[in-house]
Amino acid sequence: MLKIDHLCKKYINSDVYAVKDLCIEVKPGEMFGFLGLNGAGKSTTIKCITGIYPFDSGTIEIDGHNIKTDSLNAKLSMGYVPDNHSVYEKLTGREYVNHVADLYYVDKEERKQRIEEFAEKFRLSFALDRQIKGYSHGMKQKICIIAALIHKPKLWILDEPLMGLDPQSINDIILEMKEHCKQGNTVFFSSHNIDMVAKLCDRVAIIRKGQLCEIIDLHVEENKATLEEKFLAYTAENVVAVSALKGWKAKRAAKKAQKEAKKAQKEQVDNAETLAAAPQEEKVEQKKQLRIISRRKANKVPNPPRFHMSKGGK
Repeated sequence: MLKIDHLCKKYINSDVYAVKDLCIEVKPGEMFGFLGLNGAGKSTTIKCITGIYPFDSGTIEIDGHNIKTDSLNAKLSMGYVPDNHSVYEKLTGREYVNHVADLYYVDKEERKQRIEEFAEKFRLSFALDRQIKGYSHGMKQKICIIAALIHKPKLWILDEPLMGLDPQSINDIILEMKEHCKQGNTVFFSSHNIDMVAKLCDRVAIIRKGQLCEIIDLHVEENKATLEEKFLAYTAENVVAVSALKGWKAKRAAKKAQKEAKKAQKEQVDNAETLAAAPQEEKVEQKKQLRIISRRKANKVPNPPRFHMSKGGK
């Protein structure tokens, strides 16, 4: 579905490659994650895939179409959601999606039906005929997604799709990503949320300074559990930093275990002291009760005599 072969990209007046010798192949029906630090080359790679940026060497194919030699068919095969919500804000949501649908030659009846379906799915029906400049961050993200999917692309590319969204919006987008893959299509997205990538993706690529570090199969449970550790190991500046990080984690875990052990030991001692002190406390209480009884007996006053009035007395 997506094949990147030895991609190299260098910006004008720069001696450093933004992307260097990158090779990735993404399969149909796959959800593929793209991880890296800020400036690692994620957005540059995505803009090369979509044809926004030219590149120096290598090839990119979308559904068998070369982005350089057959760019029209390659772009018709993909939908792209950028990280900066580049939309015409003076248009209404409906006008904007219709404009994109025109670019992709989508039939008018089909687009009308699909707009209504997506608007209902993303709970955006109430705002379709409002200007986009009045939309919230999440609403702009959703209208971009509707526009990207209006022509049923085989490859759906998203750059940081879940950043700054509320939990409900995140859930809506994730469900649509899963549904897109179930239909035999492909989702390729970049993210900084490692836990989310581990949970959603079939495979993930980690890049550092424009170069591929590793492609990890997340169907293996061990890889899911160690994804964050691998990411930190690959993206740390040097081995000392990685060792320090691991050492800090080990120290924190040891300190926590030691604290819990002390707490458990203290509870055992307290329980033992309580059990040992119980008989003594009972004796003290018995003595106390005996003293109270003795005091009452010693201070007991005989009942006062009863006086009876004689019949003639006053």
